[in-house]
Amino acid sequence: MIKNYFKIALRSFRKHKLFTFINVVGLSIGISAAVVIYLIVQFDLNFNRFDNDTSNVYRIVTNYSFAGNPGYNGGVCGPLTVAVKNQVPGVDQSAPFFTLWETKVNVPGEHGAELTLKKEKNIVLADGQYFNLFHYNWLAGSAKSALNRPNQLVITSQRAQLYFPNVPYDRIIGREVIYEDTIKTTVSGVVQSLPANTDFAFTDFISYSSGNTVPAWKDNMQLTEWGSTTSASQLFVKLNPRVSPQVITRKINDLLKKYNPPKAEDKGNSQSFSLQPLANLHFSQQYFPFDNGSTVSLTTLYGLLIIGAFLLVLGCINFINLTTAQASQRAKEIGIRKTMGSTRSQLIMQFLSETFLVTLLAVIISVCIAPVILKLFADFIPPGISANLIHQPDLVIFLIVLTIGVSLLSGFYPALVLSGYKPVAVLKTQANSLAGKTRNAVLRKSLTVTQFVIAQFFIMATVLVSKQIYYALNKDLGFKKDAIVNISTPFKSLGTDKQQVFLNAVRNMPQVQMVSVGGAAPSSSNTNSTTAKYTDGKKEVKTDVEQKFGDENYIKLYNIKLLAGRSLQPADTGRAFVINNTYAKTLGFRNPADAIGKVLDYNDRKMEIIGVANDFYQKSLHSAIRPLVILQPFRNKWNNRTLHIALKPQTAGGTEWTTALDKIGSTWKNIYPEDDFEYTFYDEAIAKFYTVEQNTTRLLTWATGLSVFISCLGLLGLAMYTTGQRTKEIGVRKVLGASVGQIVALLSKELIWLIVLAFVLVTPIAYYAMQKWTENFVDRTPISWWVFVLSGAGMLVAALFTSSFQTVKAAAANPVKSLKTE
Repeated sequence: MIKNYFKIALRSFRKHKLFTFINVVGLSIGISAAVVIYLIVQFDLNFNRFDNDTSNVYRIVTNYSFAGNPGYNGGVCGPLTVAVKNQVPGVDQSAPFFTLWETKVNVPGEHGAELTLKKEKNIVLADGQYFNLFHYNWLAGSAKSALNRPNQLVITSQRAQLYFPNVPYDRIIGREVIYEDTIKTTVSGVVQSLPANTDFAFTDFISYSSGNTVPAWKDNMQLTEWGSTTSASQLFVKLNPRVSPQVITRKINDLLKKYNPPKAEDKGNSQSFSLQPLANLHFSQQYFPFDNGSTVSLTTLYGLLIIGAFLLVLGCINFINLTTAQASQRAKEIGIRKTMGSTRSQLIMQFLSETFLVTLLAVIISVCIAPVILKLFADFIPPGISANLIHQPDLVIFLIVLTIGVSLLSGFYPALVLSGYKPVAVLKTQANSLAGKTRNAVLRKSLTVTQFVIAQFFIMATVLVSKQIYYALNKDLGFKKDAIVNISTPFKSLGTDKQQVFLNAVRNMPQVQMVSVGGAAPSSSNTNSTTAKYTDGKKEVKTDVEQKFGDENYIKLYNIKLLAGRSLQPADTGRAFVINNTYAKTLGFRNPADAIGKVLDYNDRKMEIIGVANDFYQKSLHSAIRPLVILQPFRNKWNNRTLHIALKPQTAGGTEWTTALDKIGSTWKNIYPEDDFEYTFYDEAIAKFYTVEQNTTRLLTWATGLSVFISCLGLLGLAMYTTGQRTKEIGVRKVLGASVGQIVALLSKELIWLIVLAFVLVTPIAYYAMQKWTENFVDRTPISWWVFVLSGAGMLVAALFTSSFQTVKAAAANPVKSLKTE
């Protein structure tokens, strides 16, 4: 019986090749999208899974509020680590670590050869508690003793193979690895590398106590500064199951009040700690996992699931519409089968088997093209994602469930409709009346409207997201971003003559307009903040402020406008700074000029306000402008590492910038022969703030194209069928004098009304969804009316263009031929 079902199904496919092709293509696109999206969502939802119980593991994070504006930092102040360990009962384990940024690594070889790696990331200072909290598989060494003493080192298996190729893990113990040319460490352990889907992608673990032996590391860690917070300093804790997180949060904040007490005058400003569950680490948009990490929005993942579901539904709708539209062509077949004794259940199984074969073929095609799709989007799909049926049994299960689900969703209703025909009616040649009912069926129109709703929603979303990105990339951020190059000088050269020699050489190049040396650019992903206090005799305002470091050219180079006072001068180092207008308002000055000359307590120093700068965005448009100080670097060498180079305007078609970069690169090689020359155009760095949104636009563009393609594909099939059913009617109308344009308008009238109805339904839904999405931006573009009009018109044009291939052909046909077919 089953064999007979499939034989009949294959015969039906051969007879209706075009409709079968449309169904297979539509389902293949939907299933391919579902497979790829499943792989992405499954990969992200399984992030940070360790083989031990981590349900009670939390990260301590820092929250701020300044004049009603919230601020967030995934790090903590340095002394909190020891305080929590010694003074907070209920914390069973605590694991601090400090992330090092772009570190040079030298690995001496056994026979004199040396491996040199520059600007390496994923290197941290950690202690043994880290490996007690997060279980790794130890290949050599032991968690109990591996990081007990200064200058000990634990590396992952992947890093061990790079540092010491073909050396057994047990023989790596005791080998030497040198950081920043002078910091010698000894390997004390090797652990198995974690899977790709983890934020804990660290490769080198240097003992935490080494921070006290290396001056530069000690300065950055700020182990005694309760008022300074850096995202590089992380603290994870495991709570006793009998103690609630709320109790621990209160105790941790009691420590802050004890060692860094707030003043009663600090109205509107606050600082506090909170606990972030490990399970939330990868999905938090407010707190990045680590300096080298990234986050994924759960909303984005749910959006991907919706996109996949929509594309799958579109393919299923095509199948249902085209199958029910063919009812008249199979009516007599059904009548004869029923007359010969076939039951309704047997006919349902027959039609479901046909649907199953189409779905199975679509699944096979989808599995074949899924790797191609992954490569197509490889630049923003995590590298650990792959489609491998042999090593991914969960993917096989998903495909089986998907095949059965799509077969039932697509085939069950058509099977009920077709199997429900009465043999007496269909054998009395009432097939055309059946076709008429099919053509005018409410369900078919509803499904078609649903297709257009989905397609128009994607079009509207794509246009608005693109509009927001264009707005973000072209908005005046409060500073100059074009024709500026950022270069980080080697750590070892800081404070030496080499940096000054390089700086002077660049300044003297004819293509260079100006050079500044300092820390991060005005807008960057790095957050460096501290606490400052102002007292005017009546009240005291204590505020967490963000810091930007630069020399006397910094403000001028970035064209940051001064509202009052003057810019920085060399004599201001360590004694004066420029603040932004937001900070001036926080301090209570409505007029920026009133803040000039006021003195603040800043990092145990008295600092005078010499200027008030116009507000500029310190991060992307996602974040609000925070209180800020701009000062010349002192104390910490890291704040004097970045060269900001403004190039002179380039002539049209000129090569001045290329020449300048070549000269800078040659000078770099002469002064730093061991270090690679790397630079970043600042406007490109700004654009990277919106990588997620740009990827979203790209994904939406593809989803829009596919949804419109699937919808138009189904529309073409329906147009071919309906015009075929109305061939005689068209012939009669032409004989009576109807023109081609009138007939095309007649055949397209129903389609236009369906698109208009879909537009009316989708517009409020799309508006609400887009309004919620733009709430992620503090500064956002308005949702313009033309976005919806353009999207609706675009869908209408695409649909009419697709259907016109068949309607124009039918309208232009010779009526004599159509009337002869009677």
